[in-house]
Amino acid sequence: MSLTHSSPVAAPDSSSSKVSDGFPFLKIFIPVVASATGIILGLLFFFCVRKMCSRRNTHRKKNINWPMIELRKFQFDEIEKATNAFSEERLIGSGAFGNVYRGVFDGEKTAVAIKRAHSDSYQSAEEFRNEVELLSRVKHRNLVGLVGYCAEAGQRILVYEYVPHGSLSEYILGKGRRPLTWQQRVNIAMGAAKGIAHLHELEPSIIHRDVKPSNILIDNEFEGKVSDFGLVKLGPDGDKSHVSTQVKGTPGYMDPAYCSSLHLTPSSDVFSFGVILLQLVSACPVLDHLRHKSHYHISDWAKPSIEKGRVEEILDPNLQITGCNMKVMLKMANVGILCTAWEPKDRPSMSHVVRELEALYHLTKKVQKSSETDELQSISIDGIGLQRFSVEGFDDLSSRSVSLRCLDVNRVSFEFDGNNLSGTS
Repeated sequence: MSLTHSSPVAAPDSSSSKVSDGFPFLKIFIPVVASATGIILGLLFFFCVRKMCSRRNTHRKKNINWPMIELRKFQFDEIEKATNAFSEERLIGSGAFGNVYRGVFDGEKTAVAIKRAHSDSYQSAEEFRNEVELLSRVKHRNLVGLVGYCAEAGQRILVYEYVPHGSLSEYILGKGRRPLTWQQRVNIAMGAAKGIAHLHELEPSIIHRDVKPSNILIDNEFEGKVSDFGLVKLGPDGDKSHVSTQVKGTPGYMDPAYCSSLHLTPSSDVFSFGVILLQLVSACPVLDHLRHKSHYHISDWAKPSIEKGRVEEILDPNLQITGCNMKVMLKMANVGILCTAWEPKDRPSMSHVVRELEALYHLTKKVQKSSETDELQSISIDGIGLQRFSVEGFDDLSSRSVSLRCLDVNRVSFEFDGNNLSGTS
């Protein structure tokens, strides 16, 4: 019997076979599990954030404890009739947000201002309702009051009290403007400052975001009233320092810190108001392409003169002609420069601005009272009654100002007509 010797054949490694056979499965299984895990974690994160935001919004709403003012809900046909079908002759203002019409409702003698928003002004009906509810809780003599609203047939209409003397922009920037006295400028500034300060002092605060001359209306007492609340935003609450939001407002009046960081604070309104103070003093546009590039903005242009105490270099020519108290105008301009500081932390609060302007207002009253007793004197020439007028601050006007060249005394003559004396030039 012969034995055949054969080489042993190695049995296949079962563990190696399992691993090699399992690789394709793992290549599919692992990414699927990872993706599913990522989606689940993402959804959990989304719902957690949403819940936190919901709690935060609920908390903010609970903090709004201001009393609600009863508003009138108007029908659209009432609005249409009151504005004569939104006719051009009733149009008193327009802007990016909408048009404003003067209206009178049947059976009522008091006029109202009716603001009809453009179709794209609100992202939703809820946004409009939120604004109405917010404005229904805010009342102050220096804020234009909301009377009612109309949301019928997709309309977004707000009805405000009518302020008779137009906007500040018509006096300091408009064509054919009516010059304001220096006392009126102080009074208008003080009123507007009080309105903005009231918004900031609410809890939570309200930031206007669009403080500019066209949004400051002038009442019968020539006191400023803040209007147009289309861009208002609730301010930071609790220990928060700011509200993160997209930039909205008017170029030149917008806070540069807000524009660069998207961090909105009440000091953003302070910056805008500071620009208005400088315009009240100078009657110049906020942005002027004719000025040197470094002085493109009114604050950069006015600051060197104000720091040197030479307000006459930037003063409205109408004030140089009619006369004004230079010290008061310089102080008002100084407050404007403080408000337009680049860093928000360097700006005063609106309540501080109010105190400064109130001090100037009381000073104007003292000057006015002094003028009535000391500066208006009577003399007589051959029985003709004349009055000698001394303009407060006129001696302070700088002879270096080119604006005073129009005051050429050699061209003034007087004509006598009976007992009346008139001056001609």
